Amino acid sequence: MDWHNPDLMTSVAQKPQAPDQPPRRGFRITSLEVLSILLIVALLGREWLASLIAPDSGQFSATVRTASTVFVAVCAQALPFLVLGVLISASIAAFVPASALRKVLPKRSALAVPVAGAAGIALPGCECASVPVARRLMQRGVAPAVALTFLLAAPAVNPVVIVSTAVAFPNDPEMPLARFLGSLLTAVGMGWLWARFGKLEWIAERALKRLPEKQEGRRWLVFADTARGDLVEAGGFLVLGALVAAVLKVVVPASWMSALGSDVVLGVIVMAVLAVVLALCSEADAFVAAAAYSLPLLPKLVFLVVGPAVDVKLVAMQAGTFGRSFALRFAPLTFVVALLSAIGVGLLVFGGAG
Repeated sequence: MDWHNPDLMTSVAQKPQAPDQPPRRGFRITSLEVLSILLIVALLGREWLASLIAPDSGQFSATVRTASTVFVAVCAQALPFLVLGVLISASIAAFVPASALRKVLPKRSALAVPVAGAAGIALPGCECASVPVARRLMQRGVAPAVALTFLLAAPAVNPVVIVSTAVAFPNDPEMPLARFLGSLLTAVGMGWLWARFGKLEWIAERALKRLPEKQEGRRWLVFADTARGDLVEAGGFLVLGALVAAVLKVVVPASWMSALGSDVVLGVIVMAVLAVVLALCSEADAFVAAAAYSLPLLPKLVFLVVGPAVDVKLVAMQAGTFGRSFALRFAPLTFVVALLSAIGVGLLVFGGAG
């Protein structure tokens, strides 16, 4: 800045600003407002949008309407819990000092991982909510293995998910227990694997950048700014994942499901893949699994354990939050661990009934 310019000096003198206060900004449309408007239009005008894309009756029109229904359903199910996760993430950034988090968790990652898995019980949310929270924990100095354990445990072992599973399977009381054990084993197992083999360079630098301690008077401003940024970033990848899930939903023929009841191995494989591509919210997926009456309990359990751990929208959000290099390593390994955990727990709990 050229302080010898008299015009500039006059302009600065005429418009003084306090150094400790951010400049006032008038209302302007940002990416958050655009995202909110698009989601509201999609939710309220689903039929109208479908008629614009496919105005004629017929198979194509029915396919478009089915895809639009799936897209809106995925967004509507996940968005409230995404907002919950964003608010928790912003609260951690603004109000929770790094020293407090380090005091609560054990210093050794091997011991902190199961603690983080148990802490997932306290957060009633879906996988969308856990992604921004996990990143904020990393930025507060929590070990990545611990934060990732919480990311996997929170959407699968919380009371809301367990109760919804019990309601969906009233005649199979062992299913909620099997889901809890399989999901907790997946989260803790992945945490221990990452603590042993994971590398920091696999995670994007933006997700590991430490947050400075905030001044007392600016905490609410930090809360608002952090919530806005996290919602726009995570919401965009949620929309992308929901779009992929909608397209895949109409591509998979419904007749294939009837052939899975007689082959448990094939049923396990197909249900694991469907859990990834359908991208259902963890609070609602139990009712979808229970509706597959022809399937044994073991493939249904695989669907319920794999889905909250790895699906298309979650992979997209992880790639946007932690980087593509992270997602390419974390998602396939999570899929394998979740699949093996579900099979092992299912064989133990269900026995011959699985």
